[in-house]
Amino acid sequence: MLKDKVIIVTGGNGLLGLEMIKNIRSKGGIAINADITVDTDLTKYELKLDVTSEDSILDSFKMVNAYFGKIDGLVNNAYPRTKDWGNKFEDIKLESWKTNVDLQMNSVFNCIQKIIPYLLESKGSIVNIGSVYGVVGNDFTVYENTGLTSPAAYSAIKGGLVNFTRYLASYYGKNGIRVNIVSPGGIFDNQHPTFVEQYNHKVPMKRMGNPDDISPAISFLLSNEAKYITGQNIIIDGGWTCI
Repeated sequence: MLKDKVIIVTGGNGLLGLEMIKNIRSKGGIAINADITVDTDLTKYELKLDVTSEDSILDSFKMVNAYFGKIDGLVNNAYPRTKDWGNKFEDIKLESWKTNVDLQMNSVFNCIQKIIPYLLESKGSIVNIGSVYGVVGNDFTVYENTGLTSPAAYSAIKGGLVNFTRYLASYYGKNGIRVNIVSPGGIFDNQHPTFVEQYNHKVPMKRMGNPDDISPAISFLLSNEAKYITGQNIIIDGGWTCI
């Protein structure tokens, strides 16, 4: 399905990233774990990448292309954020808002712009990572009595990425580059038990998602089996957005 395709996964050491890499490799792909927490060793398919640094992006992509002779795909999964991420809307400082947009949305722009020359050669594919909260409004009842909330910037950024994906698909379709986005629902990560209970009560499938619910769709979109799919937002949420 992905035999010998060279795929860079940003944030590969994260909860979702690790499973994405595992799934891509299980389908014959060469998944590069591009993460700020690893040291570069392409013999082990690891690449130290800081998605907030233009120089790091340029150097990293050049290195991968030189070593493997091509790049076939990119998954924009990295999720950098400020320490005050999660503040209530009325407590968000403007500087924090600007910084998170720069860290999360602008880094995706930068990664895509810098990888395009390589994907023009390979007729490659890009998968962005969105969220149900980039598609529908927030249900704040699931956060009641938990001390948790959903960051305002998260919805703005993920919603922006959904339509940015459509723009890129329209712009590069003639070049054979496909660009899609996967929007997960809530992923279980040992959250507050009350939050999990309230979330599960709302979702039709009565559970939060797991990383292995998400990764197969990403591998599919990167593969030739999806050769006529571009500009699409694949929502994987157990039915959250259908009600």
